[in-house]
Formats: sequence, C-alpha cells, structure tokens
Amino acid sequence: MILSLHEHPDGVATGPANRVVYDLGRNEAHFGAATVDGPALVWELTDREARGAALSAAVELDPAVEWLMRCDRIDFPPGGVAYRHTHPGAGIRRLLFGSIRIEGPGGLVEDVDSGGVWFEGFDHPVLATASATEPSAFVRVMLLPREWEGRRTIRYVDPADKEKPKLQRPTVFFDRPIEL
Repeated sequence: MILSLHEHPDGVATGPANRVVYDLGRNEAHFGAATVDGPALVWELTDREARGAALSAAVELDPAVEWLMRCDRIDFPPGGVAYRHTHPGAGIRRLLFGSIRIEGPGGLVEDVDSGGVWFEGFDHPVLATASATEPSAFVRVMLLPREWEGRRTIRYVDPADKEKPKLQRPTVFFDRPIEL
C-alpha cells in the first residue's frame, strides 16, 4: 500500500475512501468525503503510486490485522523535546509552523521548517527537538493496528525518558477503521 500526502492550497472536495482531509484554516480533520474551501492537506492510503504528492511512502499492512487511520496534531512550546521514541504505526507528518529537528536511526538528521514533511516508519526510533525560540506544531496521519484505538502510541526507547517532563501537547482528531 502507498500512504501519500497532497497539498491543496485552494481547497479540495473528496469522496469516500481511506482518506484524511485536514483544513489548515480551521484546524479540523475529516475522514473520507469532505469539502474544504481554503488550504487543505489530504492523506490517502491506496494501492497505487500517488502522482503530485508532497510525500509518498510504501507501507506494509498485514491483511490479517484490523487497521485504523489516526489524525492528530502535536504542539511544542519553544525548546520542546520528544525524547527518542517509536510508534507502533507508520505515518506522514507535516509541520504547520515553527521548526523541528528529527534525529532518526543511523545518525540521520533532518531539519524541518514550516511546511516541511517527513515520514516515520513502524517502530522507527526518533528524537524530535523543536525550535528553541518559537512554538512549533505538526499534524500527522498514522496507520495503527486497531488495538491502539484511543491510546497514546509514544513508546520511549530509554525507559528513564518516560518519567521526564513532557512539554508537547497532543490533540487527537480521530481514529477511523480502514478497509484494505
């Protein structure tokens, strides 16, 4: 399967499908069919290559597992850190404002500015450090096994990090079952 993110600066109207539509102006997310008159982001899960996508990634989804799409937003104050962690699902993120440094496996470092996108795979360990001088936020869509419905997915690589103060604030818009 292919998970892709498309940007629609002038709005969009979508039909039903394994699709998330995020209204940038209203900070609202919709699953499947939706109409947005202003700037919008659209994540789609399909079995074909996505043309014109800001980012696409191949994902392997076990057909014996029930899957869901989660759309959420993570807000960081200046200097916020998401200590090295993983998630039980893959997903594409898009930075709404601010900047963030993503340190992934193998020493991979990516500095992401406002409007930038990145992919995190299943159990892909990352350390995320937000701008020291301004707030930062991203919106993401993750593909999760249904057992994670309604549950926080962040799992810290170092158990000691679980006890450290967390400054980031998650807002879950929804978890919706998908059909493969």
